[in-house]
Amino acid sequence: MSPEARSGQRGGGPTVLLIPAYNESAAIGTVVREARSLCPSLRILVLDDCSIDDTVAIAEAAGAEVVRLPCHLGLGGCIQTGYRMVYEMGGQAAVRIDGDGQHNPADIPRLLERLAATGCEMVIGVREEGDQSTSIGLIRRIGIAFFKLLLRPILGRRVTDPTSGFVAVNRRALRVFSQSFPLEYPEIETLVVLQRRAFRFEEVPVRMRPRMGGHSSITAKRSIYFVVHVLLGVLVNILRLDAWRWLGKRRAAPRA
Repeated sequence: MSPEARSGQRGGGPTVLLIPAYNESAAIGTVVREARSLCPSLRILVLDDCSIDDTVAIAEAAGAEVVRLPCHLGLGGCIQTGYRMVYEMGGQAAVRIDGDGQHNPADIPRLLERLAATGCEMVIGVREEGDQSTSIGLIRRIGIAFFKLLLRPILGRRVTDPTSGFVAVNRRALRVFSQSFPLEYPEIETLVVLQRRAFRFEEVPVRMRPRMGGHSSITAKRSIYFVVHVLLGVLVNILRLDAWRWLGKRRAAPRA
């Protein structure tokens, strides 16, 4: 029995594949067909963030269920919508991949296997060491290096790629993320949210692929905004983390 099927049967709810998409008509059909072929037991939800191209029609034709958001929410709002839907339908786990084809659905069972085997709340698919199948731009390389250094003392461990959007989460994480989730560039802030909740995450090496279409939202023009926005988000979550620890010590302290 496949890992995704076991995950769904364990708690009686489905394991759902979430694909946030905004103007991904060039790739979404291939991504959905691959996922259906390689992981047939998964329920596939494409979260359309008000695309103005043929993303919706192509995704539906490929066999996905499409959730059309009423307004453009951005990546974080799009993902939170998916997490909330999965949690409310009783789902036991969810996997998120991008709609541009960079994440290979063949790696999904490995993430779910690690999720089930370790009992951690989130598994991240990270680029294999030495993988040169895709090029990483200078801006992203600098961003990854900066946030790896920033996050290590906060998380108490090394993070290979804090910007990876290839993740699997269990029901405990779904409950938290369905209530609160970073709105923009959520991957890095999510790690601090996990730490605040004393949740654990694991990493699984995966092989990234070139984009099948579209362009990265983190352009040279938006790179400064990206760094500042995420840095502020991380600092806010650190303050919340310190507050949680302080409250925990207060509750644990013996009363005179």
